Amino acid sequence: MMMAELTAASFETIWHRTALMMSGECTMVEYERMLSEKMRATQLATAALMNGDSAAAVLRPFHKRATANAKRLRK
Repeated sequence: MMMAELTAASFETIWHRTALMMSGECTMVEYERMLSEKMRATQLATAALMNGDSAAAVLRPFHKRATANAKRLRK
């Protein structure tokens, strides 16, 4: 279920961000967020993987950010 939600939220976030970029309305804050959130999620996922945590724990940082972004950008 988490993977399905992650996929849907990722597609929605990409769609919204692409629209922002194409319209010239994407702010520097949004560009910086794209990079920093992926770096942080990767750090947390790597730590979970190295700890031998479950697949859900490894995906959780990406899921959390993707669903939050989709919700925020939906407005």
